[in-house]
Amino acid sequence: MAVAPASMADKIIVLDDDEEESPQPSCATPTSPPEHVSPVQAQQPTPTHITQSPFASAKKQTHVLQAENERLFTEFVDHCSPLTQDCPEVLTFLQTKHSKASPEYLSSVEFRNTLGRCLTRAQANRSKTFVYINELCTVLRQHAAKKRQTLTKEEKGVKLEDEQPSTSGLQENNKEEEQEAQKKAKRASRKQIAYLENLLKVYNSEICRLQQAELSLDDLGAEDSLYIQEHKLKRKMMKIYEKLCELKGCDTLTGRVIEQRITYRGTRYPEINRRIERFINSPEAQRNPPDYPDILQQVLRANERHNLCLSRKQLKQIAQDAFRETGSRMQERRHLDLVYNFGSHLTDNYKPASDPALSDPSLLRKLRSNREVALSHLEEVINQIRCQTRGHRGAGEEQTDWRKTSRKRYD
Repeated sequence: MAVAPASMADKIIVLDDDEEESPQPSCATPTSPPEHVSPVQAQQPTPTHITQSPFASAKKQTHVLQAENERLFTEFVDHCSPLTQDCPEVLTFLQTKHSKASPEYLSSVEFRNTLGRCLTRAQANRSKTFVYINELCTVLRQHAAKKRQTLTKEEKGVKLEDEQPSTSGLQENNKEEEQEAQKKAKRASRKQIAYLENLLKVYNSEICRLQQAELSLDDLGAEDSLYIQEHKLKRKMMKIYEKLCELKGCDTLTGRVIEQRITYRGTRYPEINRRIERFINSPEAQRNPPDYPDILQQVLRANERHNLCLSRKQLKQIAQDAFRETGSRMQERRHLDLVYNFGSHLTDNYKPASDPALSDPSLLRKLRSNREVALSHLEEVINQIRCQTRGHRGAGEEQTDWRKTSRKRYD
């Protein structure tokens, strides 16, 4: 695995807080201040999270990091309080997750980086405050104290086994070799994480550059257009993200609404409820939303397996009600996921108050008329498809009636 060069090491934020040996001098940041400081750099605001590489600075004490993290968390809550007055339970939920998080994580550099990043973005974009609160809740849930306690118990058990008295000096040598191998593996893993973090930044900047490019009709029809290149880069970023989660031992869930599980309790039969809930939360149902025959099939299987002895009419009625409820809830989940995640970095600086239609009545009337025309055209297309579907069904019914009549005559 390649290692990020020294020029990029200062921009990489290491998410581990494990105690490691001091890095090589080649990656260290010089301690002496630069001789020439430009006025642009002098006027830049001081960020709330660290911007230099942890490889280049000495490790701070635990209580110092904990105090800084507590200050940043309090500042984040104070900033979000006036913006979440309509939903005050959101901050209560965030504080609950913070109290249940692992103390080691709360006093780590990783938590400081995450908290500082969320605070900086929340201050820059007030309209996405709930998005950054959700991101922070997801991170705290991934580092809950219960999970950390189970891991520490396993580590203690391994240490107790290692501390048993050995009968020969060969075992001690083997232990030393294993410890050295573990240290080397940790250092390699840390370097690999740093490299992948930097690679994500490079891919992200390249995607931003592709999104800013102007495309003609010929460019859109090309086999290797910028859209296809952007799609390939995003797929690579997803693979890198999964590899980072594997190296750091954390879950791949990102906290999106589409990843939340839907609970179903619409019928009086728990067996049918469990089967429908398991089906609508499966990966296949997320890729291809289920239709009425799929829900009916699940109801029939549950009735057959658990011997519920329901009639055909009851099964159809249960399937219809379940299809309506689950369909509306899945549609609402997809809509919320689109609202929270749809967008581009090109529109990050957009503010609703700066809409030109608010100050230009003629433009506002034109936009409203265009919307009415678009809705009417959409309704016409839907009606045409509906008429075509009815025509096909009518032809099929006529053919079926003709077959029945011919059979009666033959009999």
